[in-house]
Amino acid sequence: MKLLLDENLSRRLVPFLQQDFPASSQVVLEGLESGSDTDVWNHAKKYGFVIVTRDADFQELSLVWGPPPQVIWLKTKNLSRAATLNILLDNKQQIQDSLLIHEMACVEVS
Repeated sequence: MKLLLDENLSRRLVPFLQQDFPASSQVVLEGLESGSDTDVWNHAKKYGFVIVTRDADFQELSLVWGPPPQVIWLKTKNLSRAATLNILLDNKQQIQDSLLIHEMACVEVS
């Protein structure tokens, strides 16, 4: 499972995600800086990413359009990069079960 971090998440997280989520990226690294939610959605769909965001907009798009792509909605305050990384890694199994086994459009992680 490869993750596409939304603009509201640091691109500096990407190298630390590679072991658990190979080929993950961030929207700026994908050339989508200041891109619309639709641009990010279509890019994630085309290239097989799961969108990771703190933004409720992608959760709403997942309800309207359905997957792919799927969404990981981080329902947390603005945390440090280390805390955000720990949340993703500590919840890896829940994320994978929700998205891969149960085929949910969006999983909320807090």
